[in-house]
Amino acid sequence: MTALLYALTVLIWGTTWIAIKHQLGPVAFEASIAYRFALAGTVLAAALVLSGRLAPIPRRHLPFVVLQALCLFSCNFACFYLATRSVPSGIVSVVFSAATIFNVANAYLFHRRRPAPRILAGAMIGLLGIACLFRDTLLGTALDRDTAIGLGLALLGTWFFSAGNLVSARNQRHGLPVATVNAYGMLTGAALVATVAFLRGVPFGFDPSPAYVGALLYLAIPGSVVGFTAYLTVVHRIGPEKASYMTVLFPVVALTISVFAEGYRVTPLAGLGFALVLAGNVVVFAPRRGLPAQRKGRPEAACKV
Repeated sequence: MTALLYALTVLIWGTTWIAIKHQLGPVAFEASIAYRFALAGTVLAAALVLSGRLAPIPRRHLPFVVLQALCLFSCNFACFYLATRSVPSGIVSVVFSAATIFNVANAYLFHRRRPAPRILAGAMIGLLGIACLFRDTLLGTALDRDTAIGLGLALLGTWFFSAGNLVSARNQRHGLPVATVNAYGMLTGAALVATVAFLRGVPFGFDPSPAYVGALLYLAIPGSVVGFTAYLTVVHRIGPEKASYMTVLFPVVALTISVFAEGYRVTPLAGLGFALVLAGNVVVFAPRRGLPAQRKGRPEAACKV
């Protein structure tokens, strides 16, 4: 069952990037994000209510639930949706796989935790891979403004996701149920995006086409509700360190789909960059050998998700 859930998470989260591409069209991206998380949050909250597992959030923790919603269910996805307009979805997923680099930076920035040498080595390999991956794209288009902005937005969205990991870890340390926080967070994220869009005068249209509706349902139910549930179950069964290996596999699925669905052409340098990004993630997450049994279960602070 653990192996099945592991594979299910990789398949779902590795394919959500192409689904995001299908939501870009006549509907404003703010509306698409609000629809996605309003639906996902409603479904998850309803499931928790029916099972009697929806817990109240103490008032003192509400600001951190809102902060998690900002980082994981609104700001990061706004960046990803915008980035996918000008950058192939598979490339956006590769940038997202470099979240470990941002985990190192954020852990030091907010908690002054110095990463282990192998963490720094993996981060440097990942940065080199990103540089190789985007060199042909950027220089080949004479630093096209849209491409550069798309790259920057993908990196910013990944930073928000990494910051959200720290907030989520804080909430878990204070005993807040993960599923309950996700349900409230998704609904809060949808409300925040909708409010900002309303203040900016963004129209909330809807595209009844099968492609848009199918992408919305896929992103909300499998992508958000099922994906997070499966991932957190795997984390509970095998620990966050081993579960984190699946982030290395997301770009493999996403880029494979991008090659066939979006016509993305993998140049030799881009292929090298892709390999370096994956290698950097492996170096960051690979367990150290020769540790005493009593220390093997202790997670590294810099890699905690």
